[in-house]
Amino acid sequence: MDNQATTAELVEQPAILRFFAKVISYIFHPLFIPSYIFIWLMYRFPYEFSGLTGRMVLIRLLGAFWTTAFFPAFVVFLLWRLKFIQNIFLRNQKDRIIPYITTMFFYWWMWYLSRNFSQNQEQPIILKFFYMGIFLTTIFGLILNNFQKISMHAMGVAGAWTCVLLTCLTYKIHLGADLSIVTLITGIVCTSRMLIKEHSPNEVYTGLFVGIICQLIGYAVSILW
Repeated sequence: MDNQATTAELVEQPAILRFFAKVISYIFHPLFIPSYIFIWLMYRFPYEFSGLTGRMVLIRLLGAFWTTAFFPAFVVFLLWRLKFIQNIFLRNQKDRIIPYITTMFFYWWMWYLSRNFSQNQEQPIILKFFYMGIFLTTIFGLILNNFQKISMHAMGVAGAWTCVLLTCLTYKIHLGADLSIVTLITGIVCTSRMLIKEHSPNEVYTGLFVGIICQLIGYAVSILW
């Protein structure tokens, strides 16, 4: 049984639930996750940006948003307008190939820049392994895309959840409220993707696994490199 058949068998949910599920999917789109993590670090660990003025931190945030969200989304828009893909929602595996590759490049660039930023106290060292993690996520996502329409949303929120957990371990602090909130968000986002029949449970679980594993690998690589 293929993934489309599996997804189609999900029970039809009330319209109000599907509406809120779509809103949640837009708010926590995977392209926004890096910016959310950056903002969280800005307010939770402001001293980690000690090498920058307040204005420069905001400029750095804007740069992160443009590189990890705007440009990848703009590429998808161009692909759609040029009729290389069917729609901007990337509802089939073929449409996701080029966006994966272009996003991979942008995430690699952010990781490359983060190596010097972390050394100069211009950003938390957390971002170094986080960017490596999301870069690896696009690689694994592209590979697994040949076999199933793995959930990008699940990969995104799982990466954010793992990042918060690894931040606690790195700084040796307890952020119970933060972990609780990101855990709740992860569950809501993954449930939303299944409510609107965008993914089967298997595609969501695979996305969660990939998002977590890639962050762990990124963390290990960043420590050694």
